[in-house]
Amino acid sequence: TMINQHPEQIVRDNIDKQLLECGWIIQDKNKINLTEALGIAIREYPTAIGPADYVLFVNKIPVGIIEAKREEEGVRLSMVENQSQAYATAKLKHLNNDPLPFVYESTGIVTLFTDSRDPKPCSRLVFTFHRPETFQQWLKEGSSLRKRLLTLPTLPANGLRDCQVTAITNLEKSFKENRPKALVQMATGSGKTFTAITFIYRLLKYAQAKKILFLVDTKNLGEQAEAEFRNYVPQGDNRLFPELHNVLRLTSSNIPKDGEVYISTINVCTLY
Repeated sequence: TMINQHPEQIVRDNIDKQLLECGWIIQDKNKINLTEALGIAIREYPTAIGPADYVLFVNKIPVGIIEAKREEEGVRLSMVENQSQAYATAKLKHLNNDPLPFVYESTGIVTLFTDSRDPKPCSRLVFTFHRPETFQQWLKEGSSLRKRLLTLPTLPANGLRDCQVTAITNLEKSFKENRPKALVQMATGSGKTFTAITFIYRLLKYAQAKKILFLVDTKNLGEQAEAEFRNYVPQGDNRLFPELHNVLRLTSSNIPKDGEVYISTINVCTLY
């Protein structure tokens, strides 16, 4: 029960609950056993500048921190990023660690996340904490998605209309400049779906994107998009898109894990 609890304890309880749901084992600083699970979250771990609220270990290696804040501070969470980064770059007691790449600020209800491996690290809102397996995979890859976006090669213009080349080139320029929210405006009949599929193929091939949501507002548009994906032949390859990447059109709340491109209507998405 949370009756008569201090606000700080309510926050910790909410964070603990989410961490457990995301596959982490929580331990106190005086009862540490890093062999208990892949992902261990240790409360009040001592650092050179004081105890961090939580230090996250994956496969016995420290990889991240969580800075817990009261719920009323949720609107100001981004203002404590410097404090979080100070803990992330501080030496942990008993360890000669490198700076920790993954940083959270959380009220237990609102959570911000920063990947310090990004070219220009900045916090972004997340639904909950990442799983230990996710961090393990990210570290194995060696660079973040936003960093890999910088490696997108120049788009070959052959087989594309001028407006499609302009749209994709400018979209990729926006992503490379760390502006990941973008709107492509194209006239009716200009090949918007084809343009989108071309860009998605480049994200998967060159930036090693893992999962892409292709969102439509009607079932018919979803079926049309699926047909275009199935008939799409990428530049420089004679295989169809589905031979290279798994495309799935969602029709229920069941989400197969092996997809790379998920086509869904807004109504189906609300089931999740």
